[in-house]
Amino acid sequence: MRIRKLYLFLGGGVLLLGALVWWQLQGPVLPAYELSLRPLQQVVVATGRVSSLSRTQIGSEITGVVLERRVQEGDVVKAGDVLVVLRSDDLNARVREAQAALQTLEQSTRPQAAAALRQAEAQLAQALREHQRRSELFAQQLVSRETVEQSAQAETVARSAAERARLAVEALAAGRSEPAQLRERLQAAVAAQARSVLRSPASGVVLTRNVEPGDLVQPGRVLLEIALQGDTEIVVPVDEKNLSVLALGQSAQCVTDAWPQRPFAARLNFIAPSIDAQRGVVELRLKVDPVPGYLRQDMTVSVNILTAQRAQALAVPNDALVAVQGTAATVLRVRGGRLTHVPVQLGLRGLAMTEVVKGLAPGDRVLAGADAQQQQADGKRVRVALQLLPDPADSTAGQRSELPVKFD
Repeated sequence: MRIRKLYLFLGGGVLLLGALVWWQLQGPVLPAYELSLRPLQQVVVATGRVSSLSRTQIGSEITGVVLERRVQEGDVVKAGDVLVVLRSDDLNARVREAQAALQTLEQSTRPQAAAALRQAEAQLAQALREHQRRSELFAQQLVSRETVEQSAQAETVARSAAERARLAVEALAAGRSEPAQLRERLQAAVAAQARSVLRSPASGVVLTRNVEPGDLVQPGRVLLEIALQGDTEIVVPVDEKNLSVLALGQSAQCVTDAWPQRPFAARLNFIAPSIDAQRGVVELRLKVDPVPGYLRQDMTVSVNILTAQRAQALAVPNDALVAVQGTAATVLRVRGGRLTHVPVQLGLRGLAMTEVVKGLAPGDRVLAGADAQQQQADGKRVRVALQLLPDPADSTAGQRSELPVKFD
């Protein structure tokens, strides 16, 4: 009985030892992915800032003291709205002075000149009659030649006076030099007075204010800055290596740091013609339409620009790629329980997965975290623990596994 138990014990030990040896011969258990066809998108990821298409800086053309400031940051203004009022006592006085001078011309100087012309013309007519009468008397030898000469001289003087009066009336007529000068003087005074009231040149939003009532302002100082209404853009610097996949019209998905759960769409409408040599980046501008109401000037925005997509692609998770060089890479494929280094050719590159256009087939299994496993020898026995493939729609996938080639 004891011998039987001993045989059973020894047999169980042999079986257990055999199982352990068989288990070890199967190789270690490593994480792996089973490949399949699936949709794939290639995106360029970057960070930019909200920018209005244009801004305007409001300043004063004259030196003066601020009497009123009627707006502050964030206020929405329309074209012509009063922004700042300067004290303008001296400018108002100049306007009144010019108005008085023009009024004096029209109500006093011009009527007086017309009256003087009528008087001069009457005196000329009288001198003509007197000269005619004396000439007739001289012909009858009733007066001397000297008397006739005196009447002729009086006629000449009267004619000159009438001509001067006529020229004076013409000079004061509407459209002539003196009235025009007075009107120009009045217009200049009114224009100077208008410069004491600063108005918005267009509709927009007040971004900054650098003025308060009582401040002394001078030409050249920026008092307010306004973002004009119009297209809103996202200005994005990206690494110049991305230029080959960027094109005008590409769509983008944007999200702000302040409202990460409220994404909005944009479209690439400008690629800078030059590169920033110091940073090695190219500036992009994406047009936002419609503009979300929560956007603010200079707000930080994360941008995913869709550069290409496939309805069905054989995609490999990025952490399964080894020794990526351009469009060439290596994966560690497991087939028949044995490990093999397989060169592959890459296509589109997504945030979490990359398209393989040559070297693999649907159903193939490749090691996950291949960088940590790349020392494994070809032909080595391994077992796999299948991992779920990253979800292309998962916005956090790119944070877990970046592209083989970095897209800023």
